Amino acid sequence: MALEITDANFEETVLQSDKPVLVDFWAAWCGPCRMVGPVIEEISTEYDGKAVVGKLDVDANQEFAAKYGVRNIPTVLMFKGGEVVGRQVGVAPKNVYTEAIDGLL
Repeated sequence: MALEITDANFEETVLQSDKPVLVDFWAAWCGPCRMVGPVIEEISTEYDGKAVVGKLDVDANQEFAAKYGVRNIPTVLMFKGGEVVGRQVGVAPKNVYTEAIDGLL
């Protein structure tokens, strides 16, 4: 299951991770986010132990959404070494996300 990422744990979970990190910025009211959600859950299972996969609810956690300029959701950011190394805005097929992670492993 994808980790719940919040403003409180973002620094430790995402920025200080020694593994690549995929963060899905989403909201409960967002239709396209509900399409991406199950894909993110699948990826979190498949990459367990190899990468960190999490979801950040932008309504409840606005600090890092604002910091990284997330204006449209869903937005998926890829992090490596505490830096953003990839961005996917809107719904994309699963392989777009898995190829991004594979490129960082």
